[in-house]
Amino acid sequence: MRLLAFETATEACSVAVWVDGQVHERFELAPRRHAELALPWADALLSEAGVAKSSLDAIAVGRGPGAFTGVRLAIAVAQGVALALDRPVVPVSTLAALALQADAPRVLAAIDARMGEVYAAAFRCEGGDVVGLDVERVIVPGQVVLPGEDDGWVGVGTGFGAVEGALATTLGTRFARIDAAALPHAADVARLAAHAFARGEGVAPERAEPAYLRDNVALTLVEQQAARKARS
Repeated sequence: MRLLAFETATEACSVAVWVDGQVHERFELAPRRHAELALPWADALLSEAGVAKSSLDAIAVGRGPGAFTGVRLAIAVAQGVALALDRPVVPVSTLAALALQADAPRVLAAIDARMGEVYAAAFRCEGGDVVGLDVERVIVPGQVVLPGEDDGWVGVGTGFGAVEGALATTLGTRFARIDAAALPHAADVARLAAHAFARGEGVAPERAEPAYLRDNVALTLVEQQAARKARS
């Protein structure tokens, strides 16, 4: 199986090529440079891996949630490449890709959503794949609830540093460790996409949709003022 994967939902930009279990990746903290880097990196990685575009089986993409511009870009790039090659797209949750890094039985993945909120979801990692334990949501950190009563959770993602670390403060006693600096990688998108593609979860390029979670891209001035007062 050969996959090309894109992940640009956060300040990190990454592209990966999966070749029968071997992963080649480029990753960089590159705010506002995702559009500039994604396709040249893809060409370079394919060349390094000795993989022709025509031999790819599918295009994988981190579908979000995350920064609106980054999520839109990843979907658009994946769709463009897939359409040009007449290949399916395999959308992968950005939170799930983040959770895979933890390689732990119980993981809470959280990304800073700004505006006093986080994107968050709980997962179980097993056999190199992840299983969602609840729904992905955009939520105030203090309202996040972990499934079940077990401790020993692992927390990953910038959501744990958001709103002055409110998420870690609220649930900290239930975590064995927290990595608040973790960012999603295209390599993990590719790993999850390989499982998904084997299950027949590839879709036509035009059916690949972003997961924004938040309906309102921008708060009104009144809502912004209310949010500031609530945090003060």
